[in-house]
Amino acid sequence: MNQGESGRDAESAAAPAPETTGDTDDSASDSGGEQKQSSPDASPQQVLLVTGMSGAGRTTAGNALEDVGWHVVDNLPPQMLLPLVDVAEKAAGGLPRLAVVVDVRGGARFSEVDQMVRTLRARTATRVLFLDASDNALVRRFESVRRPHPLQAGGTLLDGITAERARTAQLRASADVVVDTSELNIHKLATTITDLFGEPDAPGVNLTLTSFGHKYGVPTDADIVADARFLPNPYWIPELRPGSGLDAEVSDYVLAQEGAGDFVDRFAALLEPVIAGYGRENKRHATIAIGCTGGRHRSVALIEELARRLASQPGVGVTTRHRDLDRE
Repeated sequence: MNQGESGRDAESAAAPAPETTGDTDDSASDSGGEQKQSSPDASPQQVLLVTGMSGAGRTTAGNALEDVGWHVVDNLPPQMLLPLVDVAEKAAGGLPRLAVVVDVRGGARFSEVDQMVRTLRARTATRVLFLDASDNALVRRFESVRRPHPLQAGGTLLDGITAERARTAQLRASADVVVDTSELNIHKLATTITDLFGEPDAPGVNLTLTSFGHKYGVPTDADIVADARFLPNPYWIPELRPGSGLDAEVSDYVLAQEGAGDFVDRFAALLEPVIAGYGRENKRHATIAIGCTGGRHRSVALIEELARRLASQPGVGVTTRHRDLDRE
């Protein structure tokens, strides 16, 4: 998919015209090729205006922006845009990354958005993301959800789409990024938004590695579960019983057992293509669980060792949790 950057307004007429990309789906799908923008001027406040055609995927884009750390406000009346930015700048701690979804649902005053964007660009780092799609794709999406176009009134879907294109033409022309979502599904759109507006060093997939005791039940939120009960239980060694898998003596004992090192090696290798696939499918969070009998010794030691291995992989964030460590 292409990515394009457009001139911002008359003041930057030398900027190249935006191109578009492809995507599918109604309010759930959006996005197509876009072009990464250079980092905005250093500023305590970044503002991203998300706009475009109804049905082109603004909801999906907003959700993806939230996932990468933007504070998202959806369906904001245009006249509230400037006051919202004022509040965000003065908020305790600030809202340094503010994304605002503004579109024709805002009514007659949507025509004022162009002037508001010029005002914002004069005072803070502001970008405009415009989501577009072909007429055929938009009609298909509206028909699939059986909802009227916001500008359809008593006419047809195409009448509403035509009216919206006319109202948004100037805003599209001055957008920093235009994404054509005609051939994109919701996962591709979310990935595109993440690539464009996520933090460069942020992990692509955040893993929660949790130990647990089978006698207390398997974690209901676990995506992948493994069993550590094939290893000898330190509980039956008097000097190790009071400790946990966080203690060096217990951990060394568990990892020294036959099959323990092989298990960690192979489990970590098995997770590599899974984690890569999670990234491609825009699954940003996953829980990997290992259980033993009580959740105090074996599973804890293995989770800590697995975390050490996985944390060295690029694009992976790792958090450990020991659910049942203090139950015994």
